[in-house]
Amino acid sequence: MSDPSRRLTDHSVLTFDCYGTLIDWETGIWEALQPLLVANTPAGPSRRSALDAFGRLEAAQQAATPTLPYPGVLECIHRSLAEDFSLETSAELDAAFGASVPSWPAFPDSADSLLYLATRFDLVILSNVDRAGFAASNARLGVDFDAIYTAEDIGSYKPDPANFEYLLRHLAADLGHSKADVLHTAQSIRHDHVPARRIGLDNAWIDRHRRSEVAESVDQGRLPAFDHVFFSMAEMVAAVENESSTG
Repeated sequence: MSDPSRRLTDHSVLTFDCYGTLIDWETGIWEALQPLLVANTPAGPSRRSALDAFGRLEAAQQAATPTLPYPGVLECIHRSLAEDFSLETSAELDAAFGASVPSWPAFPDSADSLLYLATRFDLVILSNVDRAGFAASNARLGVDFDAIYTAEDIGSYKPDPANFEYLLRHLAADLGHSKADVLHTAQSIRHDHVPARRIGLDNAWIDRHRRSEVAESVDQGRLPAFDHVFFSMAEMVAAVENESSTG
């Protein structure tokens, strides 16, 4: 599933989106919505409807309040979801949802994949959550990242170009990496691959939903170009191992 213009091992740093790539945010969000749905039984949306609404509301909320810490963003989204689906919520339910990031599970292949990749590359996080939320997720991933840059640090949310400009400045200042060293590794098209390509980064799509198997548009355009496409982190690791063994 790869058509690389450069080999994976031509890069020295992997920059990761976390949620959707390493952490299963969809399962985390759906489980965190259960108290609201149980309180309103039998009303309530399906998992797919809830997640689609969450994605739409998150994009709008992050654009409207770019400096609001992510737990506050989640609280606002929870209230909006309840309103959209005509559900009764409360301040307590909103706050619990806002504090849910630490409970979101990692994908089964994430921790082992990162431990291997850390032997070959510098590993860096570029995430839309806050530092406290990511710290809990990092404990699930079990690897020491070489740098962690969050929306809390930057003051805006991806896909704002400012987040990727911040990434490149700090990779140079903190770790001595140039743009050519970077392979941006992510699942999200909108939040990561579109802005990463615009700024000129090589990329690897962790296509956990196998969207690359069908022709699909994103926003008003086609899918951006990808240097590598993998269906899992484990598949990416296998490709790195293959490159390493063949020289």
